Amino acid sequence: MRAPIRRFLEHHGYEVIEAPTIASGEASFRDNRPDIAVLDFMLPDGDALELIPRLKAIDPDVPLIVLTGHGSIDLAVRTVKEGAEHFLTKPPELAALTTLIERTLDNQRTRRRDTAARRSQGERGAPDPFIGTTSAMKTLAAEAQLAVAADSPVLIMGETGSGKGVLARWLHANGVRGEEAFVDVNCAGLSRELLESELFGHVRGAFTGAIADKKGLLDVAHRGTLFLDEIGDMDISLQPKFLKVLEEKRFRRLGDVSERTVDVRLVAATNQELTNLVRDKRFRADLYYRINTLVLRVAPLRERADDIPILAADLLRRLMQEMARAQLELAPDAVEALVGHSWPGNVRELRNVLERGVLAAQGRLVERRHLRFDTSSPGAGEAEVEGPYLTLEQVERRHIVRVLQHEKGQVASAAERLGVPRSTLYQKLKEMGIDPVGFR
Repeated sequence: MRAPIRRFLEHHGYEVIEAPTIASGEASFRDNRPDIAVLDFMLPDGDALELIPRLKAIDPDVPLIVLTGHGSIDLAVRTVKEGAEHFLTKPPELAALTTLIERTLDNQRTRRRDTAARRSQGERGAPDPFIGTTSAMKTLAAEAQLAVAADSPVLIMGETGSGKGVLARWLHANGVRGEEAFVDVNCAGLSRELLESELFGHVRGAFTGAIADKKGLLDVAHRGTLFLDEIGDMDISLQPKFLKVLEEKRFRRLGDVSERTVDVRLVAATNQELTNLVRDKRFRADLYYRINTLVLRVAPLRERADDIPILAADLLRRLMQEMARAQLELAPDAVEALVGHSWPGNVRELRNVLERGVLAAQGRLVERRHLRFDTSSPGAGEAEVEGPYLTLEQVERRHIVRVLQHEKGQVASAAERLGVPRSTLYQKLKEMGIDPVGFR
């Protein structure tokens, strides 16, 4: 009976994968991630009551339709209790089966949209990536609305600390995949070997220390969004494998011989000009053209100074909530100082300055004297750090900046000179809002 059902469904545009037994069905279900599964009740090595719990353990959200030639109310009740969506007697009318499949998938999509809408309402407290009134913010908001309605890859470009991660989360939360997983991976903070293992996973014995199978982040992100931050730092030897994921939606775990199917939406971000990396053969041209279907550019804070008072007020409000502080306002001289700063660390640096201001303020006003601006970053403004002494954080920052200047922005050589792993230095740079590209 599988053959006519397959032909009929393929004629109606479905991709169909067959399996003759419980064992092969379970393996195919795990590897191919179907949107829906149609099961015969009686199989050579067992029945649907045995198979349904196994499939639900792999993915509880996939609807299951059970067919049987021995229909009874008791059997139908037992099957539905195990987790089947529908129970039909054989031989099924093929047109009716197709209609049932279409209706089941439509209901599933509706539930996902409703869940996404509720989640969006619940996340109103999440940071707004479009705060401001400048033309740059209006353009970004309009382009993001087009991107959120699509399912194509998105490339977010902008300087370190400009809010690329916030925008990526907004795209996920407000899209059709909003109820699914959002997986955030920083390509710059992981070595090639670790990034490959984290993304694709591995099977037992794939390498020394692989004592058990490990699910990769691609598995975790299935049906959801994969956010690759600093994709320009992905090792070029790893890029062909990831290109295959985007083009064929298939991948292999390290050490595995069978391929797995995955459905993710890619949102990538970078603070580098990928065209320059392509020219220097440090980034594959085919991967670049695959990920830049939709490009969103986040303007640096210095190019939208008119947004700073609005953004600072919103950040101050959030900081008061997080730190349980009484009502605070920015004094006029503080606003003037904020607008006049060049913000090499962008929104992340602005938040850090305001957080220190909240801690230093005694009354209801955050004044200019409460603000501490970093002056050691490339492109920093003329504001002076007040007081005769530097904090340990400021000393550490200045030393890192000095080494980066000496190494002309090469993070690998700077990490070696500082005596720390490259991933540790990348994390420090991210926390401090330092963009190594500015030293090159």
